[in-house]
Amino acid sequence: MNHTGSNETPPMGVLHLEEGTQQFQLTRLAPATGLKPFVKHYWMVSWDLTGHEPYPQHVVPNPCVNLVVERNKTFFYGPSDQKFTYSIHGKGCVFGVKFKPGGFYPFFQSPVSTLYGKPLEVSGLLGINAGTLEAVLLHDNSMEEKAKYIDQLLSACLPAEDIEASLVCDIVNLIEKDRNMLRVDQLSAYWKLHTRKLQRLFHQYVGMSPKTVIQLYRLQNAADCIERGLTSDLTKLSQDLGYHDQSHFIKDFKSIIGSTPDEYLQLSLSVLSKPNESGAE
Repeated sequence: MNHTGSNETPPMGVLHLEEGTQQFQLTRLAPATGLKPFVKHYWMVSWDLTGHEPYPQHVVPNPCVNLVVERNKTFFYGPSDQKFTYSIHGKGCVFGVKFKPGGFYPFFQSPVSTLYGKPLEVSGLLGINAGTLEAVLLHDNSMEEKAKYIDQLLSACLPAEDIEASLVCDIVNLIEKDRNMLRVDQLSAYWKLHTRKLQRLFHQYVGMSPKTVIQLYRLQNAADCIERGLTSDLTKLSQDLGYHDQSHFIKDFKSIIGSTPDEYLQLSLSVLSKPNESGAE
């Protein structure tokens, strides 16, 4: 069971990741080969802010189920359409499994939409209680050892490959990569799927509508462009995203990112101008 890491750390919805990694360490590892049809990667965030102010890390949603192993808060969490803020303080770590879009359904065998706002206990699916998971995965052993342990747990309940899960994953990957994919009818035409069939697949396998997934990725793209200083022309940015009404763009951006595009631009400019210093040890 080989695991590979990467020197590059794409944001994947983590806002201002470059600033954040001055406060915490983010590690991602690939799963064992047999799990790759279902699991995107394992991740771990660890930090030591002893004696320093808490750091609020903002994460915008993506269409994936995550198993999050955190002290007394270990659950499978379904996709959300709301920004999440995690306050990092003291010393600690969190371990997670990010399933591919559609990749959790073959294990779960119920519509992923039923997880919206209702985290799932781990014991029914993994046959192990949350406390045991926390004892192993939040211990001081290496990330590679943690990955091997979760490999074994997930491999023990490995489902058969699901053709529709693979299709849904491919569809979501296209939405993520093709920035011109702005409407559900474009998506239906590209994949030669009736809109109702597409809606049903996303309800069952992803847990949110294709329209919502398109919106999430386009607005993440917009935040990423602003954050990296690639654009300051917010009117053109909104038009590139298919918005003909600037106020609609501002409303959608704020609902997902948590601030208006102009507020985010000003914040990003202030972050870019800061010296690269860390308050953490």
